[in-house]
Amino acid sequence: MEDSTDPPAAGMESLSMNSEVEQAQPSSSNPTPSGQMSGEERFKIVRSVGEECIQEDELLNLLTKKPQPICYDGFEPSGRMHIAQGVMKAINVNKLTSAGCKVKIWIADWFAKMNNKMGGDLKKIQTVGRYLIEIWKAVGMDISDNKVEFLWSSDEINARAAEYWPLVLDIAGRNTLSRIIRCSQIMGRSEQDDLTAAQIFYPCMQCADIFFLKADICQLGMDQRKVNMLAREYCDDIKRKNKPIILSHHMLSGLQQGQEKMSKSDPSSSIYMEDEENIVNLKIKKAYCPPKQVKDNPCLEYIKYIILPWFNEFNVERAPENGGNKTFKTFEELTADYESGELHPGDLKPALAKALNKILQPVRDHFTQNPVAKDLLKRVKGYRVTR
Repeated sequence: MEDSTDPPAAGMESLSMNSEVEQAQPSSSNPTPSGQMSGEERFKIVRSVGEECIQEDELLNLLTKKPQPICYDGFEPSGRMHIAQGVMKAINVNKLTSAGCKVKIWIADWFAKMNNKMGGDLKKIQTVGRYLIEIWKAVGMDISDNKVEFLWSSDEINARAAEYWPLVLDIAGRNTLSRIIRCSQIMGRSEQDDLTAAQIFYPCMQCADIFFLKADICQLGMDQRKVNMLAREYCDDIKRKNKPIILSHHMLSGLQQGQEKMSKSDPSSSIYMEDEENIVNLKIKKAYCPPKQVKDNPCLEYIKYIILPWFNEFNVERAPENGGNKTFKTFEELTADYESGELHPGDLKPALAKALNKILQPVRDHFTQNPVAKDLLKRVKGYRVTR
């Protein structure tokens, strides 16, 4: 379907929400204002976001000394949003802002064009970006008091070109072609792919983004680790003492056996943020979930990284002869029952689907009731996802 919408407004402006739409709110385990927390308390919250942190001592020092560190996150608008990008990001961002961080979310529209997303059509890419912002607001990302800033790469780079491009060129000049190609994973590609010249330049630009946005913390997925390390190496080259701290979050696996991560080109691999209740139920019913197996079990991953952080518990409804209803407060408690066979996939899956649907209902309501959001979703669903 051809997109005829105007491009988004400059800067961090996004679409307004229907004030009557009820927003979901993830649980907060620490309601204490960030100004009243010690450095150690702030560290505990921020560190919980990452599967890996480089380096922990630097993070503790930063949170002890700086009242409002800047966290950088970015994404290519490349199609419908799945639950890892939607719910997990909202959970992580809310943790960071609760600990006093300012989160800058880089809407990488130019990068998506370089990576041939949406066929390289910038107008479509920007429409997808506006749709993604609507989802985060609807699902409960706390954007109050300017805690979160959405920045369009095309607008920001154009406005400060004299600052941006010399930085990109300096990074490019200090690295070999083979070193840059090793970062191709950040684009969802491998070193063996036939990369375009634009895609070769992509890692240099993403590395520059970190310094351009004055980020103290790079809060991205594990798949972005190589370019974040490139930024730390660049600091060594220019003799910069304060390096960006890398806080890499877990990559949620796909729902089918052997899928290391979700794929937007395979609808069965993930839950989309506006999936209807019956679709969520069907996808979870068909998901890989072998009895007594905890490792490489996507249903258990969903509970660990989405349900428990959101609700602080996981409720399972069972017939009395199957053990009766039970509430799990920790993942360890859940896995102990699952490994022993006391908790069966036949009981776990309906409970998981029910919890997911509770989280997603405000998003469905927003995209049904808000005419602008509804139109955005219709357009995005009509786009063909390109690799």
